[in-house]
Amino acid sequence: MENMVRVTGYIRKRIEAGEFPGQDTLRVFPALDGKYYYIDENGAYWRCCAYVENSYSLQAAGGEADAHCAGKAFGAFLGMLEGFPIAELHETIPDFHNTVKRYEALEQALAENLAGRKDEVEAEIAFARERKADAGRLLALAGSPALPLRVTHNDTKLNNVLFDSTTREPVCVVDLDTIMPGLSLYDYGDSLRFLGNTAAEDERDLRKVRFSMPLFKAYTEGYLEAAAGSLTATEKSLLPFSIQLMTYECGMRFLTDYLNGDIYFRIHHPDDNLARCRTQFALVAQMEGLMGEMEGFVAGLG
Repeated sequence: MENMVRVTGYIRKRIEAGEFPGQDTLRVFPALDGKYYYIDENGAYWRCCAYVENSYSLQAAGGEADAHCAGKAFGAFLGMLEGFPIAELHETIPDFHNTVKRYEALEQALAENLAGRKDEVEAEIAFARERKADAGRLLALAGSPALPLRVTHNDTKLNNVLFDSTTREPVCVVDLDTIMPGLSLYDYGDSLRFLGNTAAEDERDLRKVRFSMPLFKAYTEGYLEAAAGSLTATEKSLLPFSIQLMTYECGMRFLTDYLNGDIYFRIHHPDDNLARCRTQFALVAQMEGLMGEMEGFVAGLG
């Protein structure tokens, strides 16, 4: 809650100063004791935020216009938090996007083989191991002038953007529970990992799994329209790779959970996490083939 209050307060001051017309941010109200949360007699935690009037959210992009607006929303969110004192933020989930540690967790899960499933996933293990070098590529630069730590959202799905019901433009980013220090590339990459997939996350028929270049282009145009002035040249050049990395990371997390007996992600069928892993890895393979085109598109945006 301290992170949420500090971040929204910082954004609101900039909005009230006239810096970001048309944008809004959540307004959190304190309880009677001054704290920004309340604990009831059952030990449950509550908070109160102002309702954002005349707005709606989307569960999936209806087309390129929605993707463009989502990109603008998260690009503006990054821009509005430029200059925020990072040292004031708590790390709410340590090593959340530490892909090296995600890889190490996968190897540990393989060594322990708690659910006895190792022999079922030889192809997936090989796929992950072949890309081990990718895991540390961003971390090697993290915190440098080329790849500075920033305020990151860490759940940049389309349904965490509120759109104005009249103008259909993005007005507010919500669900700020995972706000913490991180890399801008984590938010951008994870957003397109989710948005760019044309199939269900647990699709069994991998022939249906496609990474949408039109949605990638529309989102990226919107994102850079709003955030280009805040990004370093290195951040911009690594945008396409970040999508591949976040997808690879997510696939490893699903595979790790499958090997551990499905103890983290909620499942409805015994092979859900394996299906999710295969979907993510199928997307990674496609992105590798599209990387040159993606990098050329980003470079061409100026």
